[in-house]
Amino acid sequence: MSAMLARGEVPEIHRRTADNYMIIKKIYGTPVVQPRITNQERALLAKYDFNLLEFSTIKQINEELSFLKRWSMSLEKNLKNDADEIIQIRAKELKFLTASRYVSLTSEIYSGYKAIERYFEEISKY
Repeated sequence: MSAMLARGEVPEIHRRTADNYMIIKKIYGTPVVQPRITNQERALLAKYDFNLLEFSTIKQINEELSFLKRWSMSLEKNLKNDADEIIQIRAKELKFLTASRYVSLTSEIYSGYKAIERYFEEISKY
């Protein structure tokens, strides 16, 4: 599903975020340690009823990515800005999970990080 999402029109902020993630991943092998998300970022996710990445399923992340793509192309400025910030929060969460090797310990149910990483791989030019 993540690959199918990547085939459609992808906002530029998604491509830049994915390129940033993939460059860091290729240079260092895994992303360098990033701080956890702030309470303000957590509140933004809660505003749109999104779980933290470590507690999200693949289905939830795929649905979220489709919303974020539509919202990033919205004419409503606040929605567009929030969508752009959320994709950057997701990249930050993914960097933290990968750098802390948490991803190898998560259960099969909460593997939403795989969907967002696959999406970044598909849309990145690196």
